[in-house]
Amino acid sequence: MTEPIHIIGGGLAGSEAAWQIARRGLPVIIHEMRPDVRTDAHQTDGLAELVCSNSFRADDWTTNAVGLLHEEMRRSGSLIMAAADRHKLPAGGALAVDRDGFSEAVTAALTAHPLVMLARGEVTGIPPESWDSVVIATGPLTSPSLADAIGRLTGERELAFFDAIAPIVHYESIDLDVAWKQSRYDKPGPGGTGADYLNCPMTRDEYEAFVDALLAGDKTEFKEWEGTPYFDGCLPVEVMAERGRETLRFGPMKPVGLADPRTGQRPWAVVQLRQDNALGTLWNMVGFQTKLRHGEQKRVFRMIPGLADAEFARLGGLHRNTFLNSPRLLDASLRLKAMPRLRFAGQITGVEGYVESAATGLLAGRFAAEERLGRASATPPAVTALGALLGHITGGHVEVPESTGSPRSFQPMNVNFGLFPPVPVPDRDVDGRRIKGKDKSAHKKRAMGERALAALATWGACDTSVLEQPMRVP
Repeated sequence: MTEPIHIIGGGLAGSEAAWQIARRGLPVIIHEMRPDVRTDAHQTDGLAELVCSNSFRADDWTTNAVGLLHEEMRRSGSLIMAAADRHKLPAGGALAVDRDGFSEAVTAALTAHPLVMLARGEVTGIPPESWDSVVIATGPLTSPSLADAIGRLTGERELAFFDAIAPIVHYESIDLDVAWKQSRYDKPGPGGTGADYLNCPMTRDEYEAFVDALLAGDKTEFKEWEGTPYFDGCLPVEVMAERGRETLRFGPMKPVGLADPRTGQRPWAVVQLRQDNALGTLWNMVGFQTKLRHGEQKRVFRMIPGLADAEFARLGGLHRNTFLNSPRLLDASLRLKAMPRLRFAGQITGVEGYVESAATGLLAGRFAAEERLGRASATPPAVTALGALLGHITGGHVEVPESTGSPRSFQPMNVNFGLFPPVPVPDRDVDGRRIKGKDKSAHKKRAMGERALAALATWGACDTSVLEQPMRVP
């Protein structure tokens, strides 16, 4: 008799992982601590409960990376996407769902499956050795006892803490007629060139107006259960501004060691951006963790010279979360290097969003099933949304050396086209007219989508013969 694969956590990632395993004819046990142990966020005992928004965001694969991820998951036999499509609500170009109907459909599909067993109760530590294949998909509210056990196993000092999350900007949206590349004093860091940062200069008047906007901006408040104090290593930028108008100019906006090539002079203040992925398509605003609301971030940060037309791959924030330093701890098939019988999926791997969490569950479930069936795990091509997301959390991130004294640099992220390898886009259309601006961006996104779906067909075709269970979603 085949030993079951164990899933810890019955959220979107755990539910998707269980479905992928069962569809391949293998037994699976889902361990869900609710209702025995409640959380501050969940309201029901159902699997795949949506605890925040009911939106899966944009659904058009030709224009949006999350829409492309939707389509790839549909074509890969995703239970989460099948349930979402079955229970969708009117929401324009977005995919919104009836949250109760969605959760009930996922729960019904899994509990009705003959190879799926649902075990209620908390797993409080590292699973016993008899569980030779485990997917841990416990989400951002992983129980303290399990988080502590994982921390001891990996040697990580902490897993649950306030994230110091700074905004990330698409490189192509930065005005390079204003911003320039230079490291402070032209000093190269590890693997650097001496021109490793993008610098956005400010005059005195621009700086004063920016500080005023930071102080006046609308800010979020912590939930009661997030009552963790600030620590100086990740103060929100507006909190630093509150400590004195010059604080930022002697902190993350320090202009010392930099010279604006347009003037040959040192600016009054500088906002620096650091490369955030190996492709160089995403750049992080250094020291700009913030509690400004998202709309305010866009308004205030576009006041920065060089960022007037900035497009953000991720906006900033500071909140309690639990996630692994995945590029260091996980291999390409989401196995824990320190104990390969354990895989991870969902937000604990360092992804943001319902769909991204479910996507890692799809991958972890498929990898676990292939391993059980004695086959090598086939990772999705890097040009797909699934592959781009996997690449980010297992190796595509640029690590900041601990010697810099900065908070650890790997941070959760939604899927976005900045994670994909570049795609060539023609400069002219079939009539010879020059393609530029928004038209060129639209061509690029569609080309990325078409390339991804073509590559996905090759990856997905390798195991269709083992799919024993058809999709039946209530």
